[in-house]
Amino acid sequence: ELIPLEKEHFEELYAAAADKDLWTLIPTDGSDKTIFYQNYEFALSERENGNQYPFVIRHKETQKLIGSTRFFEIYPSDKKLEIGWTWITKEFWGTSINLECKLLLLTYCFEVLKTNRVQLKTKDNNFRSRKAIEKIGGVFEGVLRKDKIQNDGTTRNAAYYSILDDEWNTAKQKIETLIREKEVSLKS
Repeated sequence: ELIPLEKEHFEELYAAAADKDLWTLIPTDGSDKTIFYQNYEFALSERENGNQYPFVIRHKETQKLIGSTRFFEIYPSDKKLEIGWTWITKEFWGTSINLECKLLLLTYCFEVLKTNRVQLKTKDNNFRSRKAIEKIGGVFEGVLRKDKIQNDGTTRNAAYYSILDDEWNTAKQKIETLIREKEVSLKS
């Protein structure tokens, strides 16, 4: 389930985020409690301003919070936004959870908000994320060099992808197929 982030989620969400391995290829180290709380407080204030919309990911069977994602870089007049800040606990890597989240988010973007463009980006050397974005229909647009300063002061390059409204039906079919394949392989 994707649930709008609220302050009461912070403690449980931080407990899930405390694994330093989750943040190796992400510019912000969410395993650092101070950084985590600053970023999630900021996300709530940005939601109030209409600039971001953060979610927590709750595992339906256990009811535990297992990650987070959000809409940001929201430009309603241009009918575009970005999906990102996505992380899921290692226990659920390789499952259909991330695919299910992307399907929910993208369906909302293209079928409710009627966006023209949804952008996704990741660190240029995060090949696992890049492959995942490409598998769901993300079209590679290029690398922005020194796109972001990371918590440790170094810079990162970002690989940019997008899905456009006229590509959505194909991407949706890809995601649904990938979810079915994951479910079949987990049952086997």
